[in-house]
Amino acid sequence: MKSIKNEKLIKRNATIGNWTSLSALVVLGLGMYISFTRSELFVYSLVALVLGFTLTQVGMYMGSRFGRSPRPDEKLDAGFKGLQNEFVMYHYTTPVSHLLVGPAGVWVVMPYNQRGQIEFKKNRWRISGGGFLQSYMRIFGQEGIGRPDYEIENEIRGLKKHLVKHMDESEIPEINALMVFTNENVELDADDSPIPALKLKQVKEFIRQKAKEKKVPAETINKLKSVLE
Repeated sequence: MKSIKNEKLIKRNATIGNWTSLSALVVLGLGMYISFTRSELFVYSLVALVLGFTLTQVGMYMGSRFGRSPRPDEKLDAGFKGLQNEFVMYHYTTPVSHLLVGPAGVWVVMPYNQRGQIEFKKNRWRISGGGFLQSYMRIFGQEGIGRPDYEIENEIRGLKKHLVKHMDESEIPEINALMVFTNENVELDADDSPIPALKLKQVKEFIRQKAKEKKVPAETINKLKSVLE
């Protein structure tokens, strides 16, 4: 499998994450200093604390996706490693963050790093366990799954809009989606999910099986690659 990455974007966002996290610490420290030493400036202290919290969230988001290794793109490359050379994984170079193209078709790949017990029941994703840190991250919106169906629908729509600018719509194969849980400490119960949801160690065999079931013609794949690259 070939992997194509937007290294410039990854490096830029990692730098933004580092500086944002550092700025958050400075702003939070300033807010606390004002609150302890200048009580008459309470409003300024409150503004600093809110701003610092916001910067912390941005820094955590950027850091988890672009700063700390192994990053999501590195984990996905490891999980899909071993697929034949006809497969190409695109990271941050197309309208979607992670895209797999090959004999199994076109797959929008959505990585999730949550740990604990994750299940899909009654049309809802639920997460439990994972310890105190994981619970904290979920409360503050960093580790919640949210609504993957909406997010994936928007991703597919954006990708198709891009492709129809360069290809006849009849040439575009079905665009599929795959949820991949990359954390080793995850227990997954998602048989009822309308979107395939798998652990990282399962994805390579899943894609191989899809290629056997309905192999996309090589000329179609080559046309897609020429458009995406």
